[in-house]
Amino acid sequence: MPHVVIEHSGNVADVCDVQALVDSVHAAALTHPLTPPEALRTRAAGRRHYRIADGDRRYAFVAVTARIGPGRDDHTKLSFATLLIDTVDAFLETEATELIVALSCEVQEIDPRHRINRNYVRRHVDAAEGEG
Repeated sequence: MPHVVIEHSGNVADVCDVQALVDSVHAAALTHPLTPPEALRTRAAGRRHYRIADGDRRYAFVAVTARIGPGRDDHTKLSFATLLIDTVDAFLETEATELIVALSCEVQEIDPRHRINRNYVRRHVDAAEGEG
């Protein structure tokens, strides 16, 4: 784990490459000790229907949510959130200069009592490492 979801207003995709944003956030997340590479999943969800403040079309939002397994201390969670939001902020600063962005990031713990996980990627990575 973690699962990183980058939710954004549709006008973000109108002015920048959202896949490049996903790739940037994914690469940054991989640098954090919280993140095992075979478990990280990063995705974006654009929202075409939205309204921000008084409706100025330059307004945009990006809300990053990272869902992680339980047991991390507050410092670890905050450092991960800071890494993610700083990465998005730096990306938008150069790629979406015409937008006025409301940016947020939240780290949420997944309750393991209500989760089922079947990670075949992890099995494949482990098998490939055993062959090498």
